[in-house]
Amino acid sequence: MAIFVPLERFFAVHRQKVFRKSFGVGVVCYFLSSLIPKFLLILPLSAIAWGMHRWMPSARYTWSAALPFAARFAASVIVGEAGAYWAHRWSHEFPWLWRIHVIHHSAEEVDWLVHTRAHPFDMFFTRLCAYVPMYLLGLAQPMGDQVDLVPYLVTVVSTVWGFFIHSNIKCRLGWLEWFISTPAFHHWHHTNDGPEFIHKNYAPMLPWIDGLFGTLYLPKSRWPQNTARMTPSSPAWVASWLVHSSIS
Repeated sequence: MAIFVPLERFFAVHRQKVFRKSFGVGVVCYFLSSLIPKFLLILPLSAIAWGMHRWMPSARYTWSAALPFAARFAASVIVGEAGAYWAHRWSHEFPWLWRIHVIHHSAEEVDWLVHTRAHPFDMFFTRLCAYVPMYLLGLAQPMGDQVDLVPYLVTVVSTVWGFFIHSNIKCRLGWLEWFISTPAFHHWHHTNDGPEFIHKNYAPMLPWIDGLFGTLYLPKSRWPQNTARMTPSSPAWVASWLVHSSIS
């Protein structure tokens, strides 16, 4: 709040009150979605780390451990983003995942607090898909008997960036927006302007991943006009789902 509320007051895309209609719901979700997914991740990530150290050739871990910290961090961000991209995309494409993910799209206004307005399992699933590639490639905890700062740093950066891209801040970065996400990029993901804008901009931090898979939409000077709540019965979403299903 100390960071984003002042920024949203002085550089707002849309005028909003600080204590708006769904502020209380957002605060409750903030605590639930910040704590529960961490507990859910303990067992599967521990099992994956144990299994990989037991069965993966030690040469891969030796190679990963020898990488400079910055290089291993950058590689972890990229593979983690790829995993998060597909988790997010699947959450829109598969109805059983959408029924959980739709909670995140139920907010009537998009702001910094919407980042954690989600079902705990939704956040667990996205983070699991982001972390698994790091462990499978030996980028996380290459030395099993030491604490590794890379997964922690990736988590901190991605969490802070999640609050940033959901914030009601009018921020554009020019050509850099094709490489690093901004609120302008992610607000188009939350738009309800029409069926043609749905199923776009899934990546949390790296828009070029959307570009690789054909889901990037980022006009230079436009912002979405309608960020009203999206539900499975919303006309725009139903029309988009029918089109997407017919293509699939």
